[in-house]
Amino acid sequence: MARAFAERGANIALVDLDSKRLEQATEVLQLDESRVLTCCADTTDFASLESSAALTTGKFGGINVVCANAGVTGFLGPLEQGTNEDWNWIVDVNIKGTVNTIQATLPSLMKNAGDGHVVLTASISGLRVHKPGRGQGMYNTTKFAVVGFGEALSLDLEPYGIGVSILCPGVVKTDFSNAGKYRQEKFGGPHKESRDDFVLAKASASGTDPLVFGRWVIRAIELNQLIVVTHPDDRDQVAARHQRIMQAFDDSAKLESGPDMLQGSGTGS
Repeated sequence: MARAFAERGANIALVDLDSKRLEQATEVLQLDESRVLTCCADTTDFASLESSAALTTGKFGGINVVCANAGVTGFLGPLEQGTNEDWNWIVDVNIKGTVNTIQATLPSLMKNAGDGHVVLTASISGLRVHKPGRGQGMYNTTKFAVVGFGEALSLDLEPYGIGVSILCPGVVKTDFSNAGKYRQEKFGGPHKESRDDFVLAKASASGTDPLVFGRWVIRAIELNQLIVVTHPDDRDQVAARHQRIMQAFDDSAKLESGPDMLQGSGTGS
């Protein structure tokens, strides 16, 4: 996304937990120092994001577009094998980190009413749970939350002329499946095991160049498109999920008129 915005002449503020990767990203952008700012910050730390937002407005005079893109795969495996530590990490980064990013930048965005936009990176995993399972239960939970947050945020910001787009990509060519290597010490430190053999890690090696979808994001902002889907192959599973939801409305009549199966059954709570 940063590369796509740079192509369009935007000033770029990069915020990341890893200072070395910030340096690498800056080199890739090949922008004049006057057009790029790097801030090393942890999205689970609201104060560090507030500081990053202040530095950005100080350098560029304001903020027009905010991309809440930081996220982790979290624990990959059956939910019954996950730990509280695993849950704390993925919830704090994927949900609270996303909210923190928006809360820290909203004051600047609100000053550009009518000329602002928010991009939230969710996932196709925020629109469906893949069948057969891929060990993404924790990830699904957090990305469903990001989609809900984005839909609610779009309604609240609409009166101010600030748009919201929720990016729901499938597999992209990144190192995302190995996010555990960079887990913060407060969440237990880096995972010792490598996930290079995980099904999604293998798929990402031949995934789409992220710059392609960065350009899609630019177009979605121009169209004020709320939900941005990059991989149409998942359409059937998303449709099946919504069909089950609509069926539940029809089934509610059966629940209302059916006999009380618990009454007199002698079963415990």
